[in-house]
Amino acid sequence: MTVRLGINPLTWTNDDLPSLGGETPLEVCLAEGREAGFSGFELGHKFPRTPEALSEVLGKHDLSLVSGWYSSNLLERSPEEEIEAVKDHLNLLKQCGAKAMVFCEVTHCVHGDQSHPLSQRPHLSDAEWQRLTEGLNIVGDYLKEQGVHMAYHHHLGTVVESQADVERLMDNTRDSVGLLLDFGHLVGAGGDPLAIAKRYSSRIKHVHCKDIRFPVLDELRNRDKSFLNGVLDGVFTVPGDGNIDFLPALKHLSEQGYQGWLVVEAEQDPKVAHPLTYARLGCRNLRSLAEQAGFTVEK
Repeated sequence: MTVRLGINPLTWTNDDLPSLGGETPLEVCLAEGREAGFSGFELGHKFPRTPEALSEVLGKHDLSLVSGWYSSNLLERSPEEEIEAVKDHLNLLKQCGAKAMVFCEVTHCVHGDQSHPLSQRPHLSDAEWQRLTEGLNIVGDYLKEQGVHMAYHHHLGTVVESQADVERLMDNTRDSVGLLLDFGHLVGAGGDPLAIAKRYSSRIKHVHCKDIRFPVLDELRNRDKSFLNGVLDGVFTVPGDGNIDFLPALKHLSEQGYQGWLVVEAEQDPKVAHPLTYARLGCRNLRSLAEQAGFTVEK
């Protein structure tokens, strides 16, 4: 199976904590990402938001658009209102060739709030679960009709964080609700990427390869820290630089026919973790892992 390697601009400049890499121009992110060996980028807050301008800036560096994050509020508005809200983002992804949308319900989330520890992340009642899954079905159907798959991003500090949350979400939604398998967020929540890959391989539409330094994760949990303070402490890193074993789940995805992007998404403090150095390391390690797993990596 063929995959492409992409990267998220969080390596250079952070959307949730703009002080990290805030002074780094988009051109530097793109030039260094290409130099490191990646063929595509996910969106960040510094990217143009019109198809023409975005295509031009990516094309200048021979890069493709991988995907882009969308913040959903289905627990606070109707599916019809969500569809209206998503249209501009959907159009941007469609016009620029992306096939999957990174989709995350952010109602009451704490991952962007430095003052709230991860232990205070929101939990849903049965009624809220029903509202969320029904809404995701409607929006997922709409996105699929438009030619872009929903790739639901389970995420630390949000309503869908744990492996049990992921399973409940997947088991109560239609196939139009695809999954983004994020190694770092799943392992960080105590989950097993191989178990999720085995159970939902046909619905995995996108993959984030975020590694974790387990000693820093233990410190984050023991000292009841926030997600962003964990980032500043260095809880995340690029594949092969932390403690996650990526190979079993990647091998299973290869065997099951996954095709698409494998994305390095590893937010760190760029003043501590030199972006180009870590981008090169991440690309080299991820390429090796992908090839060991049986993927053919497209240049």
